[in-house]
Amino acid sequence: MTTLPPAAVLAALRSGTPIPTEEPRLPWIERLGCGTPAYRLTVPASAPCRTLLFFHAGGFTSCSTADHLDLCARLADAAGAEVVSVDYRLAPEHPFPAAVEDALSVYRYLLDGGCLPAQLVPVGISAGGTLVLSMLLAGRSLGLPMPAAAVLLSPAVDLLFQGESMIFNQETDWLTPDRLEAMRDDYLAGHDPSDPLASPLYADVGGLPPLFVQAGGGEVLIDGIRAFVETARLEGVPVTFDCVEGVFHFWQVFAGVLPEAAEAIERAGVFVQRCVPEGE
Repeated sequence: MTTLPPAAVLAALRSGTPIPTEEPRLPWIERLGCGTPAYRLTVPASAPCRTLLFFHAGGFTSCSTADHLDLCARLADAAGAEVVSVDYRLAPEHPFPAAVEDALSVYRYLLDGGCLPAQLVPVGISAGGTLVLSMLLAGRSLGLPMPAAAVLLSPAVDLLFQGESMIFNQETDWLTPDRLEAMRDDYLAGHDPSDPLASPLYADVGGLPPLFVQAGGGEVLIDGIRAFVETARLEGVPVTFDCVEGVFHFWQVFAGVLPEAAEAIERAGVFVQRCVPEGE
């Protein structure tokens, strides 16, 4: 495996230089029969007792399952689970709350198809992490059963983008305030960014399942993530906060070249296995 220091990957992200990776491990893939495009991915380590419901990154405006196959395979390996990845509708063609509706529809599809809530763990990275929280909040309001736990990798929990890290971490992240604001404007299309369904930092999160929140100390979003973790704990939600100093937003995707990313995915997998033990 080729390894690079975080600074080299950050520089490549900023410049648009291709980042060398090992050959992606291609899992077995099956398209599900639900209305929203969703795909079941399995690896040899996948156990039938665990399902990860995965939501990709892309600022609500880009990307798909195809862009996250290596991450899905690594999560499946680490958690010993199958992965169901959702290609939710994207803005600006489909603004908020279209992606939330799609997430909820696949969650319901899995439950209706016999997947037990105790065997299900939603996982999302970046905008996908936000979408996990939005889905759980919407599901709670509808009286749907909560899953065993949820994993949030660098979620954007505050679309107002407040916090000093938005200023002081610009040297350690590739995200910029201008890029974030453009994404928000496309996604919300004039909707109030403080709506709790769009910005979970402002939600009442009582009753949500145990959360694993992972973020980089160098992210511009880290202040909002820290505030969310503190608020969730005050409201009685069990939260495991895994903050990795010296890394930037979305670093988990580069597990093929960053040992820090591979280790981070392993810790997320340990959390899932603890919340959904064998035989559940």
